[in-house]
Amino acid sequence: MKYFFMLLLFPFGLSAQTAAVKDPAALVNTFLGSSGDHGQMSPAASYPFSMLSIGPQTYPKLHAGYEYNAKKFLGFTHNRFEGVGCEGSGGNILIKPYLGAQPSASTLIKASESAAPGTYAVAFSNGIKAAFAVVEKQGLEHYDFPAGAKGFYFDLSHTLANRFVSEKHEINGQSISGYVEAKTTCNAGTYKIYYFIAVDKPVKWTDSANHKLTAVLNAAESSAEIRVSFSSVDVAHAKGGLNNFSFARMKSLASQGWNEVLGRIQVEGDQQRTKLFYSLLYRTMQSPYMISEQDGSYRATDGSLQHSREKIYNGWAIWDNYRTQLPLLSIVLPEKYSGMVNSIANLYTYGKKDYATQHEPSNTVRTEHAIVVLLDAYRKGYQVDFATICDSLVKDVDRLDYSQPDKALESSYDAWALSQILKVLKKDELSKKYLQKAAEYKTHWKKDFEDLTKNDVDRVSARGLYQGTILQYRWFAPFDLKGLIELMGGDAAYIRQLDHFFDNDQYNHANEPDIQAPFMYNASSKPWKSQALVNHLAVDTVIQYYFNDNSRGIDPFIDRIYKNQPDAYIRTMDDDAGAMSAWYVFAACGFSPACVGSPVYYLNVPLFKTVSFKWPGGKVLNIYVDNYVENRKYVEKVTLNGKILDRNWITHDEIMKGGKLVITAADQPSESFGLKNRWVSDLNK
Repeated sequence: MKYFFMLLLFPFGLSAQTAAVKDPAALVNTFLGSSGDHGQMSPAASYPFSMLSIGPQTYPKLHAGYEYNAKKFLGFTHNRFEGVGCEGSGGNILIKPYLGAQPSASTLIKASESAAPGTYAVAFSNGIKAAFAVVEKQGLEHYDFPAGAKGFYFDLSHTLANRFVSEKHEINGQSISGYVEAKTTCNAGTYKIYYFIAVDKPVKWTDSANHKLTAVLNAAESSAEIRVSFSSVDVAHAKGGLNNFSFARMKSLASQGWNEVLGRIQVEGDQQRTKLFYSLLYRTMQSPYMISEQDGSYRATDGSLQHSREKIYNGWAIWDNYRTQLPLLSIVLPEKYSGMVNSIANLYTYGKKDYATQHEPSNTVRTEHAIVVLLDAYRKGYQVDFATICDSLVKDVDRLDYSQPDKALESSYDAWALSQILKVLKKDELSKKYLQKAAEYKTHWKKDFEDLTKNDVDRVSARGLYQGTILQYRWFAPFDLKGLIELMGGDAAYIRQLDHFFDNDQYNHANEPDIQAPFMYNASSKPWKSQALVNHLAVDTVIQYYFNDNSRGIDPFIDRIYKNQPDAYIRTMDDDAGAMSAWYVFAACGFSPACVGSPVYYLNVPLFKTVSFKWPGGKVLNIYVDNYVENRKYVEKVTLNGKILDRNWITHDEIMKGGKLVITAADQPSESFGLKNRWVSDLNK
């Protein structure tokens, strides 16, 4: 069968609203954020939380190996970490279909392409067409060729950012198998992936002994298919993962897999906004990677072979996505999140590092604030065996760095989380010790963040800050807003300083250090200001300064932050493994984490008339906006299951029990809603 694909147009031309609910995957634009430094994403064929993703390697490329506007393709690679910095991670096992006697002389120039969750296809000017489908840890690649000499060129040493370490392969008939080792994101560690690749047509192999091979097809062949499977365990498990499904069957299964997870949230509202919503929700479900096999075996981060009854995950970007993406998964996919929590706890068992270790079973980024994630999960009802890893948790917090202003605040957050975990373990004296350590953030804050008259407060990376300014990092005390308000001089002064921060465009949504700041009015006497800000940042034109490479007053960004197009985000704004996408998803649904580590969410008016969370077993949370008008942004009142909710926050338990949440919207701010029963994080509670 021939596969022909038309050039993808923006926005997608789907019409029926009801189709969005039944088939949310059909609304996803996988090209969002795939051009320029506007998200660092790719349209690769992927599957929810799969370590295998098959996508184009273009020249030039972005961090995920692809640039939407590029015409020249180097071939196709089989994994990548979506939306991260340090020039990316992955890009292993490049396969290039070619025409002619010399693979190097065959050029692939894009003529058209299309993509959807789980699938990708492209046609080239020389007549070659390629289509891919991925289901779990296996993929099917279908190639159509014009007449003439043809075959496949393999580069087993290919990686993004030249991170290759080693490889070993074995050719056996029409198959090749082995492993690849490469450095992780930022070269912090090493991961190892086992693979099995089988070509469905007879080929003649040429091995150049420099990690590059050629598989020559019979010139009479008009098509060929390649099956690929990955494993973290060994080649035998990779080979055992292969099936014989047709391309149509694989494509159908890929769509089913994505619809199952995307359909957990259903929305009703403006269709273009709906497409954007599902496109961003899609990005929150690509990592971490499920690495365990069906028999429970997996490789731990010390390289040892282990066995677990629960699914095991790897491939973390926790410093980025602990703020939004992981909390979102804790709600939407609780049956998967349980395994993710267990996997994070396992990091401490086998030797956790801030970044990756030397024996990762998949490409990964970083794991700072993993302790906060574990506390958050425990307080949401997930099982965490703190007693087993207590010594490792203490050791991890004891080595935290307080030498720079941002690190002092970030480390204090982890010290607070440890104090709460020790309280759970009834180690009260030790808990007090780390609570006092966490409280030392106040000393650091007064030293570096109180005085705003210094001339470096608006400079990115001043005083060694990581991708932010003093003005942005000074708001980072999520575990003790009560104490922060006191440091600033009380409620009125706190509001004045927040007003100045936002009114003067000092906030930056291009990175994570201050993305919690829009919600911080909820801890004040004017929570309605957060309601307005969340709506503004999600849907309106904004003014943004402080990119990583410029200064205040130069080249401002003036546009919407979230757009359903290849150059989607603010320049330099990486999606960071779904962290920035999840921020929008939360805002669109009407609630967002108040403080990760506490099972509480601040409320806002959803971006849709209705939002429904649906879980296996039939439990549903229906969120309705009464008095809905698009972009009406103030909360007048809230009811939960018919009873007045006299607060501007909701608990995780209330969400997960399901029911009916009604948020009444208004054009003007309510001067009373949310004031009597405010939730304000307090170090001493």
